Amino acid sequence: MSFWSPEQNQSPGGLDTHLSRILFLLLLIVAPSAQGVIQNPEACQVFQSDNGSSVNCYPPAKLPSSLPADTIYLSVEFLNLTQLPPNTLQGISNLQELHLSSNRLEKLSAKFLLPVPQLKVLDLTHNALTHLSPGLFQVSAALHTLVLKENQLEVLEASWLHGLKALVHLDLSGNRLRTLPPGLLANFTDLCILDLGNNQLEILPPDLLRGPLKLERLHLEGNRLQALEEGLLAPQPNLHYLFLQDNQLATVAAGAFQGLKQLDMLDLSNNLLTSVPKGLWTYLGQPGAAQNMKDGFDISGNPWTCNQNLDDLYQWLVANRDKMFSPNDTRCAEPKAMKGQTLLAVAMSHLKPKVGVETGVTAPKNTVPH
Repeated sequence: MSFWSPEQNQSPGGLDTHLSRILFLLLLIVAPSAQGVIQNPEACQVFQSDNGSSVNCYPPAKLPSSLPADTIYLSVEFLNLTQLPPNTLQGISNLQELHLSSNRLEKLSAKFLLPVPQLKVLDLTHNALTHLSPGLFQVSAALHTLVLKENQLEVLEASWLHGLKALVHLDLSGNRLRTLPPGLLANFTDLCILDLGNNQLEILPPDLLRGPLKLERLHLEGNRLQALEEGLLAPQPNLHYLFLQDNQLATVAAGAFQGLKQLDMLDLSNNLLTSVPKGLWTYLGQPGAAQNMKDGFDISGNPWTCNQNLDDLYQWLVANRDKMFSPNDTRCAEPKAMKGQTLLAVAMSHLKPKVGVETGVTAPKNTVPH
């Protein structure tokens, strides 16, 4: 069986990575060779460019015993692999991207990444990893994107990530994490995107965000968080996107958002909020501050108690109604006489005598960017 394809295909430079993979898979299935016959179905596709080779192995291809020495991109996906030999990456020291998603990998040897110190992207989405070998990233100082989405991690040890010094994007979503260790992100000063969504987290360590200095996007949706404590977000004044939907949040501290002057998107939908403390919205989307909340906010799907305790929220809603998502799903649950009324309508009615609010309402957006 020859690893090389009969014709040397040119790199589809400039294409989106995900789109490129789809095109590669289609080529593998349907593309005829110059002789009008289907190429070796067990051969991986090799695309060459001036920068190096890109190797893509999709079913029914099999992982070859050797790889081109100039490989810079390797994708081995959907092959149902449960393990990979420690020497799999031997001889391709220039590798920069490694995609191993949609297999059934249960573990990776601590020696697995030793041959590829220039690796920048590692995607392990949708495997069966329950832990990471200590020392796995001992030579991975260049790695900036680590995706561990949809595995079976129930615990996470800070020591598992030792060696990572340039991490910009960490995705741990879709696992079974219940807690996180203190100091987990202490050394990740360049981290911009942290995705902890769709786990089973009930509480977060108070120092979780004290390491990163540049965090812009934080995903905490789909967990079991019951409270958002004061101080958790304080170290992140440059945060732009905060996703907290689909938790069990019943309380939010008055100073929880203090200092978040760059926040463009806030999603608190589908929680258990009945009220919020006065002063919570002080730094968010103030009238005249066009740079704030420009992508909108969502507080729908909460059982709001519409009384005088929401006066602060009423005023903020009216001032920022053009940035509000799902206004028709943001309704009062109590008291009984107001059940089912939209929060925005109540807010405008409540404040109209005080601020002379116009009856016209700018049409709100109806989709939330994730």
